[in-house]
Amino acid sequence: MEAVTVFKKNYRVDLRDVDFQKQLKLSTLFSYFQDGASLASDNLGFGIQTLEQKFGVAWILMRIRVDISRIPMWDEEITIETWPLQPKKLEFARDFLVRDQEGNVMVRAVSTWVIMDLQQRKLKRTSFINFTSPEVITERAINCQLGKLKHSGSLEVSYKKVIGYSDIDFNGHLNNSKYVDFIMDCFDLKEHEQYGVDTLEVDFTNEAIAGESVVLYSGADSDSNQVNIEGVKEQHQRVVCKAKVQTDARRQ
Repeated sequence: MEAVTVFKKNYRVDLRDVDFQKQLKLSTLFSYFQDGASLASDNLGFGIQTLEQKFGVAWILMRIRVDISRIPMWDEEITIETWPLQPKKLEFARDFLVRDQEGNVMVRAVSTWVIMDLQQRKLKRTSFINFTSPEVITERAINCQLGKLKHSGSLEVSYKKVIGYSDIDFNGHLNNSKYVDFIMDCFDLKEHEQYGVDTLEVDFTNEAIAGESVVLYSGADSDSNQVNIEGVKEQHQRVVCKAKVQTDARRQ
């Protein structure tokens, strides 16, 4: 297959991909992004197996922001486009667009990835794998700068989750899509019926593994429609993720 900078893949939203309202779950959308990023990297010669076997490292998602104008529905066919940007010293940026069958953009996302040594569990510089693509793209899906999330206001305990077999991925830690499930579970069903998600931004700050307990804290900003969420490992009181969710009235 010819190497391409802008990689595209079609997905049909299956019943297993949707929630009780037949809308694509955000955790499934993150899985689509992860799948697309993996296939795109493999197309460029930097796929999961190559990184593990040749360099002893793995791709790790660190930050992502997703802006939603319309959420895909059950049985809808969508196309995800993704492309890399020029790597920095430690970070790789990758953007995404989700289009409907008419080519309209439904979702935009920007993300930051790193490579981690699988033995030492330490980050490596981007130059370690000498990542390249056929062309340099500077256009962003969202005109923003991803940085560490800072929360204002107080947070209260929402619930506690013990990480099990179904939550971890092949790297042995909590998968990024599962974090999104944990975040969305901070809202009850009535809130999901009443509000949609306009923007979800997540920082993945520390690993969490099977057997550990993660306490989810949440709190709404008093002067905005933003909900702040943190996941904290109960054993070490170490933050594993931070998120902010911009909500709005449910789109009709």
